[in-house]
Amino acid sequence: MWSDIIREFADSPSQSRVAGFLLENGFGVNEEGRIVCNGIEISATKVAKAIGTDRRVVDATAHHILESPSLKEIFTNMRATPDLSLLAGPLGLSVITVIPKDARERGIVRATVEVVANDLNIRQIFVTDPILSEEPKLVIIIDGDIPGNVIEAIKKLPQVKQVIL
Repeated sequence: MWSDIIREFADSPSQSRVAGFLLENGFGVNEEGRIVCNGIEISATKVAKAIGTDRRVVDATAHHILESPSLKEIFTNMRATPDLSLLAGPLGLSVITVIPKDARERGIVRATVEVVANDLNIRQIFVTDPILSEEPKLVIIIDGDIPGNVIEAIKKLPQVKQVIL
């Protein structure tokens, strides 16, 4: 997917930046060329301000996306989901953030989930894409408190650089 985006926007770094921002935030493009989040329109001016570009670049990016069949399929189907890690305290949840040694290595999620799922109820998992994020991470939200033995077991995984609670 990312290679398609890079290729499509090779001649426009500013549009590439807009497309990356849309992906990172789960924003899509509707059939009218408007930026949307789960069907709700977001002004191009607000998106432009958030990334330090001009509104016209955002509009041009949205129209460019609609002209490309592969990008159109991706961005017209984009959906955002709530990040429960920001609500953990009030909801009685705990958050484990795992920083991998090499985010491109396979099996990081599987190994971590195997440790966590033995003792805990997982409510949500999300992984930041190593291509889109400067510091990729695995975030696991669980019911209740995290036992010390689970934290230690995650720290011992060969793929893990750091565990943040």
